[in-house]
Amino acid sequence: MATEPNLRDLFRGDTPTMRPIDTAAVIRRSKTRRLPAQVGIGGAFALGIGGLGVAGLQGLGGAQSTSDSAVSEQAPAEPDGGAKGATEATLGGDAAGIKRAPAERINLCGGPLAEVAPSATGLVLTLEFPDAPVGTAPVLGTATLTNTGTETVVGYTGPTPAVTLSQAGIVLWHSNGPTILSIQDVSLAPGESLEFAASFTPVVCATEDDTAEAFRADLPPVAAGEYTVTAAADVSIDGVAELVTGPGTTVRIG
Repeated sequence: MATEPNLRDLFRGDTPTMRPIDTAAVIRRSKTRRLPAQVGIGGAFALGIGGLGVAGLQGLGGAQSTSDSAVSEQAPAEPDGGAKGATEATLGGDAAGIKRAPAERINLCGGPLAEVAPSATGLVLTLEFPDAPVGTAPVLGTATLTNTGTETVVGYTGPTPAVTLSQAGIVLWHSNGPTILSIQDVSLAPGESLEFAASFTPVVCATEDDTAEAFRADLPPVAAGEYTVTAAADVSIDGVAELVTGPGTTVRIG
């Protein structure tokens, strides 16, 4: 143990044996000792941020999954519609909040022609098509939306209704593929009508076409004979998508 004189000697600037203090070396050694701790803290901080990011992404993914599950529970997939039908089934609805398939999905390839009750609004859709030869060329015609009720109906709908070709109550073809992103205003007093362009293709589709992104390009043509065409449209009235249909029309192919 140093004696008191020795301690005094250590702090005396004129002591011959005193080693001068290298301040730069002291600072350098101090920084070297602190570096591992700083790296450790920095790593933990980065991991914390990374964990937060992962949790955030997992939370978003979980919310999406929950949403998808809710869709499945509210609108079960139709027997021939596949997962695509289950998702699209949430696009329509009625005043009670009951989910249903949109107009272009109420009739699926190879399934029975849907029976739809008349719209309470009094709106009715009718079709007019000329006879056509056997083949795969689209047949052009018109669809007419008529207000058969007693009150004016105001709302909007798509640019053209969905058309279904059937025979003996079985769906052979229905409107499909990309649709035009536009709307048609509807304002019909009792007895008034609104006309749309309409078309159908006289071919036979199958279940696989409804579960694909688009119908196959080489669908076989229907045989010569008489067929039924029907129309359906979603008409938005006061924020509610009202499904509007009408009686079938007979068309001759061949």
